[in-house]
Amino acid sequence: MLCLRVPTDEAWVAEAMRDVGAVLVDHAHCEIKAAANALSLAARHPGDTEVVRTLTDLAREEIEHFQRVLAVLSARGMTLGHPPVDSYAAALRVAARALPHAAGASPLVDRLLVGALIEARSCERFKLLVTATIGEEAQRELHALWEDLLASEARHYCTFVDLAVRADGDRSRVLARLELLAVEEAEIVRVLAGSNATSRATIHG
Repeated sequence: MLCLRVPTDEAWVAEAMRDVGAVLVDHAHCEIKAAANALSLAARHPGDTEVVRTLTDLAREEIEHFQRVLAVLSARGMTLGHPPVDSYAAALRVAARALPHAAGASPLVDRLLVGALIEARSCERFKLLVTATIGEEAQRELHALWEDLLASEARHYCTFVDLAVRADGDRSRVLARLELLAVEEAEIVRVLAGSNATSRATIHG
């Protein structure tokens, strides 16, 4: 799906469905972090009004998603709790910094492409949750939520890639960089899938 090089394994779906509450809590935190990241990028790169507008629009949508997930948690009698460490996102940022850069390359491009990959993986996993809840009457509310988030994450992926192209000016170069980062992302997913120390009832676990 999208630019991803490896699919999520079936074990992730099984664990996510066993502990939907943990998935909801995790994703609520993901939405807050995504909003903060978009606002941070807008604040650090104010020179392009269109980029700032797009990023702040994206941040607003992430906040709206957070509030929707929070409402579901509240209806289930659950609290948000402290944000868990997102080992996936952290490892992806480290991998991006470690990759060689062409002369004059902007760090903004990598931050945008890391955002694109995170959205792509989230999109893929929401699609798996949508499939797992088809026809499940008890999961009807969650099925609708997963469907809406799936569509949003796909849009956000495209937004981040388009912004990276705008920041760099060379679409082919940006897509080549995205491919390099996608290879790193695939390895991170493999490592996390094989780690017994990491709870997998999360969107990026």
